[in-house]
Amino acid sequence: MPAPSLRLSRFAMAVLAGVALSACGALDSSTSRLASSLTPHRPPIVQGNFVSREQAEQLKPGMSRQQVREILGTPLVSSLFHADRWDYVFTLRRQGRPEQSHHLTVYFRGDALDRFEADKLPTESEFADQIDTRRRTARVPVLEATEAQLQRFERPGAPAAPVPVQPPASASYPPLESSAVR
Repeated sequence: MPAPSLRLSRFAMAVLAGVALSACGALDSSTSRLASSLTPHRPPIVQGNFVSREQAEQLKPGMSRQQVREILGTPLVSSLFHADRWDYVFTLRRQGRPEQSHHLTVYFRGDALDRFEADKLPTESEFADQIDTRRRTARVPVLEATEAQLQRFERPGAPAAPVPVQPPASASYPPLESSAVR
């Protein structure tokens, strides 16, 4: 049987936990609205093979399957039943925004690219801007100085070039390589 002080501390912890839990149910409407508006951060989720507009513009009829694979990567969907068709699909899910889905289908005739069909694909910079969720409200300061501002920092008689700093004379360093070779 536990010691009386241990039993008392367990009882006190149980009472405190009960009080804390009962306080959770006593939220008024404004506090509950505030609590419901706070949501955890959900990072953007990209699924599938991202294909940019720049990549699709590099595709030319007559290219080999290997050349297409070097430009677009391995297709997300390739089927034995449709050996002359590769599908590239990617979706972007972001918090508070509708899901975006993009699709590119490449058709081959034998080993050569015949044609391709695509949704309106984003450019690489557009896609990067969609993923970057940092707020850009801060203004970038102008990095220009007038002649009057520059003259405030000039000292009359100051040397034009910086003076090199010499190491202290008392510094001694060990040799970089050992002279004894085995």
